[in-house]
Amino acid sequence: MKSPRNKTIEFSLEEGRQYADRCISVWKDTEIETLLDKTILGDSLQILDFFPKKSVDLLIADPYYNLDKDFHGIRFSKLNETEYARYTESWIKKVVPLLKDTASVYVCCDWQSSLIIGSVLNQYFHIANRITWQREKGRGARANWKNALEDIWFATVSKRYTFHVDAVMCRRKVIAPYKIDGKPKDWEETSDGNYRNTYPSNFWDDISIPYWSMPENTAHPTQKPEKLFAKLILASSNEGDVVLDPFLGSGTTSVVAKKLGRHYIGIEQNPLYCAWAEYRLEQAERDRSIQGYTNGVFWERNTLALQNKHTKNRCKMSSARTAAENPSGER
Repeated sequence: MKSPRNKTIEFSLEEGRQYADRCISVWKDTEIETLLDKTILGDSLQILDFFPKKSVDLLIADPYYNLDKDFHGIRFSKLNETEYARYTESWIKKVVPLLKDTASVYVCCDWQSSLIIGSVLNQYFHIANRITWQREKGRGARANWKNALEDIWFATVSKRYTFHVDAVMCRRKVIAPYKIDGKPKDWEETSDGNYRNTYPSNFWDDISIPYWSMPENTAHPTQKPEKLFAKLILASSNEGDVVLDPFLGSGTTSVVAKKLGRHYIGIEQNPLYCAWAEYRLEQAERDRSIQGYTNGVFWERNTLALQNKHTKNRCKMSSARTAAENPSGER
């Protein structure tokens, strides 16, 4: 029996048949309108050829890392470097024709697969940066350093691309507050401490992996957090843009795209994960919140109480402003 606080999504395919039945299959050339806001059951390498060309604004890919891993019945076996490079190139070749000239690309990987993926990406795109995500959780090792980091390659199709840095500002505590004429310079003084909204770097230490008490958590072994992909989507797309994930897993890319007003297309070959993704998409109809992202700002870890307080204060201020502007209460 699970603890009442354990919110992990892990129902069986039989229990989630209604969600699995919402997914579609693609086996012929298909118009973009048919694919928008859909979870597609199938192998990306077999179906991407049927997608319309120049239709995708943002690609987020979280392919198999080069590890022995079981994904609820679908097993990926570690390859040698040449074979993994060939596998990486096989799916990259499939997505290249689908991307608009202004599109951006993000590819997740661990430190070993990063060396190979970065090299292949460089053959097809303009490499803009490599983000390092400190996910913290990792198995301890007596003969090596604990692996607690992952990479995300950032690339673009051309030199013209979308990047909204103001949409991904980070809320940080000010250690050494500086004042001019007795007033804070570029920071905010509050009863809970001093804070500054800063520009993001390519080292992200403010994002935890999903854990059992979070509503977004599933039993997928390598699920990415919504907060992580929210940064990518907000920075590198506009509302109404099309976001494609050819390795959807339990649906994080699609869920976050939906919450942020983007169109999504997700491909996943495991029907159980497709069902979990559709369940999460249904939940997103009622709750569009993203843990760690409040009122347009990304907060540091372990600041949930402050985020909630900040939200309540914002709501009170908004209500007070509305009352002042409309004292009769008329709508």
